[in-house]
Amino acid sequence: MGVIDFIINNILTQAAITIALIAMLGLVLQRKSAGSVLTGTFKTLLGFQVLSAGSAIIVSSLTYFGKIFQHAFHLNGVVPSIEAINGQAMNTLGLGNEIAFTFLGIFIVNILIARFSPWKYIFLTGQALLWMATMTVVGGKLAGLSSFVTVLLGSIIGGIFAVAMPAVAQPFVRKITGNDAIALGHFCTIGYMVEAGAAYVFGEHGENKHSVEDIKLPKSMEFLQDTYLSVAVIMVPLYMITAAFAGPKWAGTETTNYIMNAFMQGIQFVVGVYVLLAGVRLLLGEIVPAFRGIAMKLVPNAKPALDCPVLFPYAPNSVILGFITTTIGTVLGMFLMPVFGLAVILPGMLTNFFAGGTAGIFGNVVGGRRGAIIGGVIHGLFITLLPALLVTALTGLGFVNASATDSDTIVAALMYAWILAPILKAV
Repeated sequence: MGVIDFIINNILTQAAITIALIAMLGLVLQRKSAGSVLTGTFKTLLGFQVLSAGSAIIVSSLTYFGKIFQHAFHLNGVVPSIEAINGQAMNTLGLGNEIAFTFLGIFIVNILIARFSPWKYIFLTGQALLWMATMTVVGGKLAGLSSFVTVLLGSIIGGIFAVAMPAVAQPFVRKITGNDAIALGHFCTIGYMVEAGAAYVFGEHGENKHSVEDIKLPKSMEFLQDTYLSVAVIMVPLYMITAAFAGPKWAGTETTNYIMNAFMQGIQFVVGVYVLLAGVRLLLGEIVPAFRGIAMKLVPNAKPALDCPVLFPYAPNSVILGFITTTIGTVLGMFLMPVFGLAVILPGMLTNFFAGGTAGIFGNVVGGRRGAIIGGVIHGLFITLLPALLVTALTGLGFVNASATDSDTIVAALMYAWILAPILKAV
């Protein structure tokens, strides 16, 4: 057990180490020289760490924005947090061992399915696998399963999700990237499919389709074609206006004026985007060639399923539009859910940016500008509805005003609550 705990806690849950080791394996299988193996492994590790550093800057900035957003508009309700669910499940409910074994089981099932089925996707977003393990174990607890059955069933369900979600998203990823080299490994994929479906129904098609990325600007505004300047022009005023409504108590610091603090936080957001995209470019430059060794030797035609920021460089305008429209949808959902007797779910800015931004890319590639806009709002409503439904299911386990993010993990938990548990009770 100690060895397994060490592997899970120090390797498999450390996404940078996992991806670097997989890159090293791919290079070794291609019989590259020792120098090439070392260089490729280190650059893969470095690229992922740069990507993670950019994400951390964005998370810090958006955490500030989420706080002032709530106080600016006097919002009260449940803030979905998969991290909180994981902490309570492991510490309060004592499910740490089940979650650890399920995490490892999901990874093994993923490899087996990829090896022996047409779904050739290796899910490499370790943190997302941990969240799936958490939600399937919580689901097993909801259904009243034994620990052994909980781990076994969670491993199978999670492993299927780990290959099925990249497979479902791949036709869209292929259009976005222009090739088939990488896949999307992010458990918000059902939400992306909702946006893509809405974009198909309400969006533009054929000659009438206009991409968000092809917006023509007058010469005086051509500087906005620079990705980082266009992000700054939108996000910095958004931060400052929200801070003005929140006031100095929530938006400022002891030493900095609250409007200036909001300005600098907005700039930090842009810095985070810059660092993140630099990490993505470095990571893709190494992991894709290294992965050919895995594809040739272990899992023929395997594709690495990577976290959602890998798609951001392909459609940066769509990312920002997706963030804004998804946020609008979550705000609307916050007011609509109580009308139907559900919990008030507050907008989560981290989910709105990472999941909403990725969904915006899907909406744009399917239905152009109109598809991205309408689809983004519908996506926001959808990712507010799912956590609201989960609140009710989790209440029976002692989770008070708690819910999760990531649409795929919520759907997995609701499968236990709505399908498996009633069947077991009937039997």
